[in-house]
Formats: sequence, structure tokens, C-alpha cells
Amino acid sequence: MTPTLVRQRLPRAGRAPRVDPCARARDWSEIQERMLVPLYEAVYERLEVGPGSRLLGLGCGSGLALLMAASRGAAITGVEATAPERLALARQRLLPANGDVRARSGTRLVDTLGDAREARSPAFTVVTAFEPIGCLDGDAEGLTGLLASATPLAGRGAPVVLAGWGPPERCATSSVLRVATKLADPLRGGGSWRPALRDDLEEVAERAGLRMDGSGRVACPFGYADVDSAVRGLLSTGLFDAAITATDQVQVDKELTEALHPHQRRDGTVWMPNVFRYLIARVP
Repeated sequence: MTPTLVRQRLPRAGRAPRVDPCARARDWSEIQERMLVPLYEAVYERLEVGPGSRLLGLGCGSGLALLMAASRGAAITGVEATAPERLALARQRLLPANGDVRARSGTRLVDTLGDAREARSPAFTVVTAFEPIGCLDGDAEGLTGLLASATPLAGRGAPVVLAGWGPPERCATSSVLRVATKLADPLRGGGSWRPALRDDLEEVAERAGLRMDGSGRVACPFGYADVDSAVRGLLSTGLFDAAITATDQVQVDKELTEALHPHQRRDGTVWMPNVFRYLIARVP
């Protein structure tokens, strides 16, 4: 699932980890992206997204949230500027060459907000930024400016949705993500995990000049078929890239596997209950 679960971000210091971006994108699309389906459903239900909705998805990733909006009858435009491999998968899903019915009229997938501006007519009625913030140092950087550029494309009063991690005590995955901080300590400040704060979403919305208009919490458990799938899914988020740079892939895999052990069930599956927050703000 968009920018789970946060936008892939390379550390600011040190050598970038050797990863296969195409494999990471596939792992995101096939394993991790679906973990936020309850969040997408709750937001779309609350905002009554459907026929007549024109939705702009910022950081659309490989397009699952957009696909769900399109299935409700919405016209969709997705922007993914940081992960071209994920955008390519979104195009396969939403713009299939065989003329699948999912390729609805009005579907547009672009890699810059400037291209999205060309698609605006009439104004967007919903803007979403579903990539959860509040988990990685600096993960809200750039979002304020992106929202400021995107909201003029929406009508006055249109809802803008931001998403974030819930309180660490309500997120079992927090204990696993701490591995990223421990291993990346030499690069502290360069993309390490940090606990979510209560007002992360509100601060971003306020800086973007938006008017707060409600919020909610949604249970989004992370469930995997086995430990290997869990490791691949979590690595696909990019949260462990700084740790891989500071140590190596083998060390990160080993410690991540150990951290997942308490969450493994007798049948080998991995289950971690989590709560995510969403904020609904309005274009002034």
C-alpha cells in the first residue's frame, strides 16, 4: 500500500543502500500496500467518495487507494514524484493496455504536480495524502509545500486528507521499527524511526494554511503469511534504508527477523495490530 508505509527516503549521510528498486516496488504492491485498506475505506466512506468525485491522490504509490476510489465511481488523478517504479505498477493497475473496465474515463497518473494541473477541469473535490507521517525523522518535510501547491487545484471547502501513525502504544509494529533506529544510530537524523506525536498531522495542515475539520482512528493490523513476507514487506517501506547503510543487509534482516518473533503465531503467520490516524482539513 501509498507514498506503508512512508515515502521511500534515502539517508542524508553515507552511502545509499544497495537495493533493487523494482523488487522493492513489487514487494510494496504485493505485500505491504494492502495493510492500509481499512484506512482508505474509512476515509472514502466518511467523505462519500463516489460518482461525481474528482480525487487527487498525492504520493499515490502503486495505486491501490486510487483503484478503490475508481471502483466507487470517482474520477482519479494520481501523482507519484519519488518512486517511478511504484508509479509504473500503478499504471499497470489503472491503465491496462487491454482496455480493462478499470481504465475509467478521467483516470490520470503523473509524476509531477504540474502535469496534474493540466488535468484540472473542473476542480478536484477531494485531495488525499495517504502516506503516513509521524514515524520517520523528517517525513513531513516537503509535504507542506506539496499541499500548498496542490490545494489551489481543489475547490473551496474541498476536503484534504492526511494520514499518520497512531500512538506507539497502540501500534505493535513500533517495537519492530525501533530496530531501524538502533542500527542507524551512526547516521542519526538521517531517516531514523521516531515515535509518532499527537499533533503531527495538525501541524502540517496548519502550516499549509488548511482549516481543520475532523479526524479519526482506524485499526490497520499488519498481517503476513510468514516471517520472510513480513521482512520483505517492511523493507519495502524504506524505513530501514538508513540502517542498511549503517550496517549491511544481512544484519538488518537478522535483527528484523528477531524483532518479529514475538508477533509470530503458531501457524507461522505474523500479526501486528496497529492504529492509524487521519485528519480531514478543508481548503479555505
